Amino acid sequence: MEVQKVDMFIMVNSKFFDGNQLIRIRERLLAVDDSKWILLQAMQFKDPTTSLIISLLGGALGIDRFVIGDTGLGIGKLLTLGGCGIWALVDLFLIMDATKEKNMLQIQQILY
Repeated sequence: MEVQKVDMFIMVNSKFFDGNQLIRIRERLLAVDDSKWILLQAMQFKDPTTSLIISLLGGALGIDRFVIGDTGLGIGKLLTLGGCGIWALVDLFLIMDATKEKNMLQIQQILY
């Protein structure tokens, strides 16, 4: 793929991934052909900041985990009311990384 397209994609979507993930994504994008470009443009990534806000407001009910696609963990948090608040508190620190990891898994399905 063209370097300009790859750099544009990285610049626009950098907030959805960790720094070390961006390096791997850039390398992989440079190696794939242009047929993947349309699929990449159509992808909708979850925003880690939005996940954090949702976790602040509804973390005890597991809403944050449902939003990023962790249905099992969402049900667990819902049934235990966020582990009596402890799980909800811990997730305030973990939810942004979990969101970035889900985004990475989503892009890996197309690139690999």
